[in-house]
Amino acid sequence: MTLFDHFVFNIFQYYKPKYKSKANRIAILYITFLQMTLVLLLGVFFSIFFRQMHLDIISATKSWTLFVLLVFILYFKNWMFYSGKKRRVLNAKLTKKRAQKYGIFTLWLLPFGCIALALLLLQQF
Repeated sequence: MTLFDHFVFNIFQYYKPKYKSKANRIAILYITFLQMTLVLLLGVFFSIFFRQMHLDIISATKSWTLFVLLVFILYFKNWMFYSGKKRRVLNAKLTKKRAQKYGIFTLWLLPFGCIALALLLLQQF
C-alpha cells in the first residue's frame, strides 16, 4: 500500500461516522487535492529551474492548461481506484494490518503546506 492509500483511508475512517454516504467522496477529493498541490509544487520548482537555466520550453498559458488537464486526470484516476470493489479490498487489507494513524490536522495541513511552499518559491524568484 502506498502512502496515498493510507492517507485516503485515514480520511475515510475519520469522516465515515459523521458523513456516512459522503465519506468516500471527501476522501477522493482530499487525495486529489493533495496530489494536485504536489504537482503544483513540482511545476513551480521546474519553472524556476528552467528560468534560471534560460530554457524556454512551454508558455505560461500552456502550462496552466496542462495543469488543469492533469488535475482532471488525477481526479478520474482516484475516482476509479478508490471507488467500488478495489476500495473495499484495500480497506480489508488495511484493517487486518496495523494501520498507520495520522491526525486529521496533519492530513489537512499537508496540501496547504504545499501551496504555501509553492507561493513562497514564486515570491523568491
